[in-house]
Parts: sequence; structure tokens; C-alpha cells
Amino acid sequence: MALFEQINKDIISTMKAKEADKLTALRAVKSELLLLKTSVGAKDEISEEEEIKVLQKMVKQRKDSAEIYKTQNREDLFQKEMNEAKFIQAYLPKQMTDAELTGAITEMINKTGAASMKDMGKVMGIASKELAGKAEGKLIAAKVKELLSK
Repeated sequence: MALFEQINKDIISTMKAKEADKLTALRAVKSELLLLKTSVGAKDEISEEEEIKVLQKMVKQRKDSAEIYKTQNREDLFQKEMNEAKFIQAYLPKQMTDAELTGAITEMINKTGAASMKDMGKVMGIASKELAGKAEGKLIAAKVKELLSK
């Protein structure tokens, strides 16, 4: 539960620094982790994989909201959502570069023997598990499509 403890420490330091936007984002993360921990059928400890999924979901929600605000010309709310996404993203593992992603997916394609778009499901199953937290699902899918369509 290292992430939960880290979030608690960061909340305290953020409160002392009076950073309201960051505090809102960190409290939201803490809330989601507590909900996950106390949900029906949950274990006492949250795995690192589950923590990453929660953080990714939260970043995606904020980016989606930001896009909606941008289309409605609400720059103030757009910036708020993007800032929160940035604060939450800091707790995710380092994201892969395009070259690293291409290399990893090419290796998976070779390993599975995928030859066409029909085999996309095989590759996506492996890629989603191995690259969880290191790249967004949308980017993984786009890269798999690109490499299989060659």
C-alpha cells in the first residue's frame, strides 16, 4: 500500500503549501483508493496493478472532461481538469516513448505469430497486460493496428 501512504504524505505537504488544485486531485485519488479497498469482495491490500488501473481511469476521466470543456469554450475548467490529470499522472509509471512502444509491440507480434488484422485480439491481449500503466490503451491499440496493417 505504498501508493496510499505516499498520497497521504503528499496531501499533508500540499495542504501546508496551500496548493488547492493539487489537493483536490490528491483527495480524489485517496477517495478512489479507499473505495477500492472497502468495496465488496476486496482484499485488505490493493495490488500495484489495481492502483495503476485506478490512476489511469482517473487521468482518462479528467482528459475526457477537459476535451468537453474545450469544445464548450470553457478554458478555465479545461485548465483545471488538465492540471488535475497532470498531478495524478505523476504517480503513474513513466510512459513509453513511441519508439519503445513500437519495439515492444513488434516483439509481441513476432512472439504470437500475428500476420494480419485478424490476429489483433491475440496481440492486444498480451500488450494490454504487459504494457499496463506504461502506455494508454488507445495508443497501444493504434500502434497494433498500424503494425498489423503493414
